[in-house]
Amino acid sequence: MEARNSALDAAMTTLSECLDKNDTMGRAKRRWGVDMKPVFLASLTALGLALGACSAEPERVPGVANPEIWPEYVYPVVTPEEQEARIADIIARMTLEEKIGQLVQADLCCVTPDDVKTYHLGSILVGGNSGPYGNDLAPAPEWLRAADEFYAASVDTSDGGVGVPIIWGTDAVHGHSNIIGATIFPHNVGLGAMRDAELVERIGAATAREIRVTGQEWTFAPTVTVPQDWRWGRAYEGYSSDPDLVASYVGAMVRGLQGGPGNHNLLAGDKVIASTKHFLADGGTDNGVDQGDSSISEEELRDIHGKPYGPAIAEGVATVMASFSSWQGKKMTGNQSLLTGVLKERMGFGGFTVSDWNAHGQVEGCTNEACPQALLAGIDMYMAPDTWKPVYENLLAEARAGTIPMERIDEAVANILRVKMRLGLWEAGRPSARPLAGEWDILGSPEHRAIAREAVRKSLVLLKNEGVLPLAPGGHLLVAGDGADDIARASGGWTISWQGTGLTNAQFPGATSLWKGLSDAVRAAGGSAELSPDGRFTRRPDAAVVVFGEKPYAEFQGDRESLQLDPELTAPWETMTRLKAQGIPVVAVMVTGRPLYVNPALNTADAFVVAWLPGSEGGGLADLLVGDAQGAPRFDFSGKLPTAWPRTARMEDGALYAFGHGLSYAAPGADWTDLPEESGVAEAGDERLWFSGGVPASSWSLHVTDPSAPGSQTRITAVPAEALGGRARVSAENFQVQEGARRFRISGDQAMVSLSTFEPVDIRRETNGDVLLLVTLKVAQAPDSAAIAMRNGAGDAISTPITIPETTGFVRYGLSLKCLRDKGVNMAAVAAPFILATEGPADFTLGEVRLGTDAEVVLPCG
Repeated sequence: MEARNSALDAAMTTLSECLDKNDTMGRAKRRWGVDMKPVFLASLTALGLALGACSAEPERVPGVANPEIWPEYVYPVVTPEEQEARIADIIARMTLEEKIGQLVQADLCCVTPDDVKTYHLGSILVGGNSGPYGNDLAPAPEWLRAADEFYAASVDTSDGGVGVPIIWGTDAVHGHSNIIGATIFPHNVGLGAMRDAELVERIGAATAREIRVTGQEWTFAPTVTVPQDWRWGRAYEGYSSDPDLVASYVGAMVRGLQGGPGNHNLLAGDKVIASTKHFLADGGTDNGVDQGDSSISEEELRDIHGKPYGPAIAEGVATVMASFSSWQGKKMTGNQSLLTGVLKERMGFGGFTVSDWNAHGQVEGCTNEACPQALLAGIDMYMAPDTWKPVYENLLAEARAGTIPMERIDEAVANILRVKMRLGLWEAGRPSARPLAGEWDILGSPEHRAIAREAVRKSLVLLKNEGVLPLAPGGHLLVAGDGADDIARASGGWTISWQGTGLTNAQFPGATSLWKGLSDAVRAAGGSAELSPDGRFTRRPDAAVVVFGEKPYAEFQGDRESLQLDPELTAPWETMTRLKAQGIPVVAVMVTGRPLYVNPALNTADAFVVAWLPGSEGGGLADLLVGDAQGAPRFDFSGKLPTAWPRTARMEDGALYAFGHGLSYAAPGADWTDLPEESGVAEAGDERLWFSGGVPASSWSLHVTDPSAPGSQTRITAVPAEALGGRARVSAENFQVQEGARRFRISGDQAMVSLSTFEPVDIRRETNGDVLLLVTLKVAQAPDSAAIAMRNGAGDAISTPITIPETTGFVRYGLSLKCLRDKGVNMAAVAAPFILATEGPADFTLGEVRLGTDAEVVLPCG
């Protein structure tokens, strides 16, 4: 504004000199008898200022949105007058404690029915690694029994309360995927490839029905992110990088889950409430960093990431989940201009908002235990899984102190009660008495599995076919690759567990692996099939299908530095090369949550199919790959890339295949031309794998030290080796690969085996996400005592005692990162993330050190 005024002053000076020079004002004074120059200049100044102010861009403050430039929508859900009156009456009768309780959501891991009754909690959720009665693998009836218990506690009015029924939220993001036996649909990236909104709606409806069987009312879906950098670990949760494609699906999925916007009393039918997430630009963070910052303009924020919220609001989505991430440096969970100014006021959203897993703790000035700022910004319900009690107590104290206006509390409570009224919670009764509850045959029903199989079939994208497809069904088929008969691998993260790891096919009753689907199809036509993970066969095959790709991951655990597979995941490429050298036609099938640089595999294979993360119905792959009795296709490929496929492992090098590309039997494309096999970057391993194959991660060091003897540290770079003046001997042992572990035989008193790095690691996200430090050990002689520790910088290590018994084989132990955080480790800068301290003689072998959730034995904290 100052620059604009200066320019205007200069222009007025020039004009004044001009008027004096040509005697214009002199002529005016002689005509009207007054000096008109000051009046004329003042009028022009006022006009210039007004025009400048009107034409100027609104002043931009980083992280603060201008709601006026956002589209307006009409929220179509109208709460009947009698319900509004009932809501007002309930709020009038509620104590402050009851109101605050409605604003808090606790995780099943850390809350009991008695807690719900005492604190009047509004909601519970089941995180990816939680389950009823402490069992993440609990059978379906246990989920329904727990739902009844929590419901009964919430409506218990023996203490004089109003008894607002609780709602239970779950991450049913590709089917009711926490439940053993449920139908697992393809993840959203695969649905984006199929370009079929009607099928998306049917998937939503089937998912809702399966949720209702076990008594939950709320799914944290659909994810309506628009991923722009596919190195992001949650990219597969997005339908596409194209906002128009994403927007075309959102209304269909919301309709499938909730019914139409005029649908009230959802629990009287077969529906649940939905949650579009994560508001806003979770898929637009710089460099694809999960929970990171997006530095894009407000126009990009609106036009790319805001676009899917229009159809969501138009369909009356009941809840919106705020993102962990930031926009221009300001965390979404604390961004009033977006949560209130844009979402609620400008877009007209009329449901309630919920934060993500302890995301309030990342808001400036907040902790996981206290964040009134989130409520003031527009969050209605806090997802405070393991911090619900301190959050409740803080909100109560802030309300009593007047920091949080009662009007804002009542507004948030009313928003939540409207959604509960829409569900029909008061009339529905206990979960087990509602329609579909306990009808176990609905879980993984043939009808639902048929929908999932159709989705698999329509999602597959054909990138290459040199005449080998479709496969003749009457011959002998070899199926290779360690993921071919692994349903968890095909399903990806958010399946049974948070990361989708540590599972076997036994946890997928009724499901069909990719191998079984192919085998069934070939055998049904009189042929034969052979499964061999490494491709070694007992009978020469007529063709081979080699399955390879990513292993399951979720959220930040899947963030990548570059668009390429870890080196150990490319071993099936060697299998393909060996088979091709023997003259065997090879079909490559890639299981992946994102497009990656795989040019060597594309060149080697005779046909290449992208299967994405297909889920539990692997027969959909065979539907397209295996022909009929005459060798003709039974179905044609229709899947199209939901985003561009990279030319190299670097985003900036452009696309090999554009968005929308995909071949078919009807349109096979041009003859193949070999692709350059230059990734553009060095091979990249998993940054959360700190010791594997007998060596530490790149730029890390393995040390043996006597903590009582300064200067005794020995770096282990080759074996055999000695340390501690001969008290410690280090040798190689086999684990997963030849010499893939290190054996430590220690005599005497104290010793420490440690992994350290010159660049301290930040593992705060992992700590908040209940990730474990995983240590794989074989113990031939247990020490007198042992401890696991971490160290910040050059300071003392902070430890927790552990017990490691003698074992005959390797055991993967897990220790909660929160354990060491709570003991004082600064998780933002850990220089030595693994220290194993022992006292007394010991003999143990270290196989692997990494972060993850798939422990075989979880160690208690201290």
